[in-house]
Amino acid sequence: MSHLDVGSGQIVANAAESERANFIKRTYVHLAGAIGIFAVLETILIQSGVANSFMGILAGSKWSWLIVLGVFMLVSTVANNWAHSGVSREKQYMGLGLFIIAEAIIFMPLIYMALMRDPSGTLLQNAAVVTAALVAGLTFTAFSTKVNFSFMGRFLMIGGFIAMGLILASILFGFSLGLWFSGAMILFAAGSVLYSTSNIIHEYHTEQHVAASLSLFSSVGLLFWYILQFMMSMGGDD
Repeated sequence: MSHLDVGSGQIVANAAESERANFIKRTYVHLAGAIGIFAVLETILIQSGVANSFMGILAGSKWSWLIVLGVFMLVSTVANNWAHSGVSREKQYMGLGLFIIAEAIIFMPLIYMALMRDPSGTLLQNAAVVTAALVAGLTFTAFSTKVNFSFMGRFLMIGGFIAMGLILASILFGFSLGLWFSGAMILFAAGSVLYSTSNIIHEYHTEQHVAASLSLFSSVGLLFWYILQFMMSMGGDD
């Protein structure tokens, strides 16, 4: 297929069983690949000393983190648009690759702090295991119930705006959002994973596995972020 657009292929739910299974397989293979590349990039950034330098920059001014967040949101929008591109498969992969790089950079301070607190990496491993278990359960729910959870979109959007407002306020006014916020955001991220997984079946077309994997990667990353934050908060020293 030389040209792909948002409407190319069939809606996955309406496709033949073999085509549907192939789409789901390609989506999750791409998700696994994205997570693997993310892990490699994160390791390189931390072991090379980039993360340590980055932490120094962030410590210099409260505006530094706001700028980083702003750039991340802009890059994420561009990456998502490219991943949904109707121009070429290459541009879709460029979008996914760009998002993986942006995600690795935005995660760098949190993972660096987690390793400073627990150099053995057990904290990170535990967060990864809990995230994987939750994602597996949510995936099973989405596929076994066959319910279309697209109705959650508007609630997630409103919740996302509220969360972003609180995060910006905490940066500007220097207060900690604490354990309860992390717990609430775990629920929000779990809803996002369920929503993204449901969309794989009910909203995406069979040629959109790259965009589908980006959506899932974003939701899984958000869940991992707040599970790790929650575990770090539980450990005190916050």
